[in-house]
Amino acid sequence: QVQLVESGGGLVQPGGSLRLSCVASRSFFSINTMAWYRQAPGKERELVAAIARDGQTNYADSALGRFTISRTNAKNTVYLQMNLLKPGDTAIYYCNDIGGTMVWGQGTQVTVSS
Repeated sequence: QVQLVESGGGLVQPGGSLRLSCVASRSFFSINTMAWYRQAPGKERELVAAIARDGQTNYADSALGRFTISRTNAKNTVYLQMNLLKPGDTAIYYCNDIGGTMVWGQGTQVTVSS
């Protein structure tokens, strides 16, 4: 099974930035669309951003204009650049394919607080 390892989270003040990374244990070049999800305390997991193999991207309304998803197939890595962070972005962030069909990793905690 493919293992997904997320990193890059942390504590940041409102308005700050973080860059998340997700490394897969095998090539995901064959996976058409990779995505970042997040789950805040007491809430369901939600899709934040997605990127197709051809580079086409889609974002949740909450992320549009602030977050940028990218992928490097040669490194089996997908990134999420997050700018202008808000307290409402506080959550555990996960990556997976668009259907969430792979085994979920541990995620990386993002806390936005002053």
